[in-house]
Amino acid sequence: MNISIPVNTTNFRVDLDGDGIAHLIFQAANGMPVTDAKGHAAMAAIWRVLDAHPQVKAILVRSEGKAFCAGGELGMVENMLQSEQSRKRVLKEARELVQGMIDCDKPIVSAINGAAVGAGLAVALLADISVASRTAKLIDGHTKLGVAAGDHAAVIWPLLCGMAKAKYYLLLCEAVSGEEAERIGLVSRAVDAEQLQAEALQIAQKLAAGSHTALAHTKRSLNHWLRAAWPAFEASLTAEIMGFGQADAREGLAAIKEKRAPQFNRIAGE
Repeated sequence: MNISIPVNTTNFRVDLDGDGIAHLIFQAANGMPVTDAKGHAAMAAIWRVLDAHPQVKAILVRSEGKAFCAGGELGMVENMLQSEQSRKRVLKEARELVQGMIDCDKPIVSAINGAAVGAGLAVALLADISVASRTAKLIDGHTKLGVAAGDHAAVIWPLLCGMAKAKYYLLLCEAVSGEEAERIGLVSRAVDAEQLQAEALQIAQKLAAGSHTALAHTKRSLNHWLRAAWPAFEASLTAEIMGFGQADAREGLAAIKEKRAPQFNRIAGE
């Protein structure tokens, strides 16, 4: 029997099943899940809650929408362009999200369907085991928006797929299919779309049935590689948030709204 764990957002919910698996479910009825300001704050805080919950043995992140999660909605981006206070808040929450997932002793599995972008991509790739549909699209669009690839990218992409591939995809904002992501090591597994949810659930069930102490200690030990990369993460996140106060980010957002290519580096007055 499922029970719900309260969260202060409508962007996602958390259901705890009888096996001790907390299902963190991005919600968008047949649409594209996104995170608004409340959702971003809730996503940053939820990992400590689940880590401390005595009945949670493993965490499965999945989506009910036609995609995994497209990250921050445009209104949230606009607030960051206009408000220093908003930028400070998002910086703090982004740091807490990444640190919360790294420090959570419960194993985390992600089931990546469709597009995973922004905070959604961070959650997908920071999971301990990531399972993607072969047709999923993983997109880090920061540089296309005119800001540095912050949040999770600098801390984990080079470790997962190597520096050459990390630079290629992060600098060019090229989409990575689930199939290609498995080939280069960016995700743990890629499966056919119709097998995704069952495969991810089966993995979460195996983890929930395992030795909690052994799994926690193994995860904590392995994650010291991510902690060693923390200075790079801090630098990239700070650069990203500072970028939202500059002209390139305003041009990047305008280009998205107008469905055109951004025109960066234009001479003032043109």
